[in-house]
Amino acid sequence: MKLGIFIYSLSGGGAERQTSYILSYCHKHNIETHLILMNTTIKYDIPEGLQVHYLEKSEVTENGLLKAIKIPYLAYKYSKLVKKLNITHSVSLLVRPNFINLIASQFTHYNFKVISNELAFPSLQYSYKGFQSIFNKTLIKTLYKESDLIIANSNGNANDLIDNFKVPSSIIKVVYNPIDLDKIKSIEASTSLFDTENFNLITLGRLDRGKNHEMLIRAVHKLQNPKVRLYIFGVGELQQELEILIQELKVNEAVKLMGFNPNPYQFLKAADLFVFGSNHEGFPNVLLEAMACGLPILSTNCQSGPSEIMELNTDKNDLMITDYGILVPIKNVNLMVKGMNYFINNKSYAQNCRINSLKRVKDFGKNRILEKYINTIKSIA
Repeated sequence: MKLGIFIYSLSGGGAERQTSYILSYCHKHNIETHLILMNTTIKYDIPEGLQVHYLEKSEVTENGLLKAIKIPYLAYKYSKLVKKLNITHSVSLLVRPNFINLIASQFTHYNFKVISNELAFPSLQYSYKGFQSIFNKTLIKTLYKESDLIIANSNGNANDLIDNFKVPSSIIKVVYNPIDLDKIKSIEASTSLFDTENFNLITLGRLDRGKNHEMLIRAVHKLQNPKVRLYIFGVGELQQELEILIQELKVNEAVKLMGFNPNPYQFLKAADLFVFGSNHEGFPNVLLEAMACGLPILSTNCQSGPSEIMELNTDKNDLMITDYGILVPIKNVNLMVKGMNYFINNKSYAQNCRINSLKRVKDFGKNRILEKYINTIKSIA
């Protein structure tokens, strides 16, 4: 087996981190692997000597319409590259690489297996108005069923593809995202950022509409607790918009935009609570990372991932209390505020969540998950 791992870039993000884990595992187990990118950003560690190929060297700010128009041309280039490298299994992560991977298989007589990874909940991710959403939903429905294998990272994602995009269940396998527990365990907490006199909230994620950092900011404003601080780690297109919101709500002292940090674990280990406001997810690695750092969780019960990770029994329109933290309905500022207050006023519950989370997260250990991931790919050899 000769693997091609195809993703847009290795910039900060859950899919990109997962890719770095896959590359490391393959290198350790002597699986010949080529990394194919469309952007030169590499923020995660990759094995020394790994062969990296660039299908193009585009800018992140490239126009969305241009990205769509270029897909057939990039697919043609990709088909040539796969043949040249004698790749037997072409693994793509994220939606546009998936499209290119699938179309490329139609541009060549060279036979290779197409493995698509679905890491989001597409019917919700592309529920927003506009060309990009319509375009992506149409191509998912048209192309995904042509995959030899689709690896979904949650049961929710898998069911979304089956129910809403008519993808045959026979080509879908579920493998949860891996987490590097040994690495996280080895990292020391950084006490330099937080004032221990405050109640310090932390969140990680791209600054985009789906992550809904706006709701977290509004919740902190509505909480009106002078001891609460919210630290947001991430970059994205909503940076300026969120900065303006912070100014308008006059929460400059309470809310801090921290940018991207390749080692957020040092801060997670020192915080009091991990908060997450996402409207939709595939499988939110950040929840696992926070749990591995011994943090209790306050998250929206978005589709999909949080309820699977936190083993929720009953969905309701109120606080959903689990052994690992609390889930609340999406886009509900009032219940997010209620959840924050619950943790502030119930320190013994928060401590129990810390203990339980460290046990639960072992189910997602990197070696166990990556072995299953590679064996799943090998199953279609």
